[in-house]
Amino acid sequence: MEANMQWNQCDIFLDRGDITALEVDAIVNAANTELLPGGGVCGAIHRQGGSRIALECAAFVKMNGPVPVGGAAMTTGGNLPARHVIHAVGPVFGDHAPEEADRLLADAYRQSIAIARENHLSSIAFPCISTGIYGFPPERACPVALKAVHDELLARNQMERLIFCTFLEADLALYRAHLGKLVW
Repeated sequence: MEANMQWNQCDIFLDRGDITALEVDAIVNAANTELLPGGGVCGAIHRQGGSRIALECAAFVKMNGPVPVGGAAMTTGGNLPARHVIHAVGPVFGDHAPEEADRLLADAYRQSIAIARENHLSSIAFPCISTGIYGFPPERACPVALKAVHDELLARNQMERLIFCTFLEADLALYRAHLGKLVW
């Protein structure tokens, strides 16, 4: 995989495939507030990672309460090649005004990077947060995600490698199109 771009000395990659197979310090899970196993990316991460992830999620929620929309929490990676999973809670589109949904989605990406930074992680992979069952339109979510990550890396970077990993070819095409034409 060849870097598509570099932001503040962090190599940015676009990839289409299985996020659970990536060898990075952390993969991001498109999580729900209770950090329960679900469908889509969340279900795949819990299935591939094993019961340890679910146990750590339950312990986190018991101790701290549900993760707020726009927030994130970290567990180990269980049986995954990634050492950690950062569970980011994006908004359900339609539960918020569109501009508020954009802000909450951006917060989920920023919080994920902040957790990675706090834990001295140097590589992270993001799925398309909130675009599945949460109904966030991918064409709206993509530029929000790219801008949030770009701004966070420019402000305070310690990441070496960041991957936007899509499951659908159409989402990969969106990221390719927006990566080169967005004005920051």
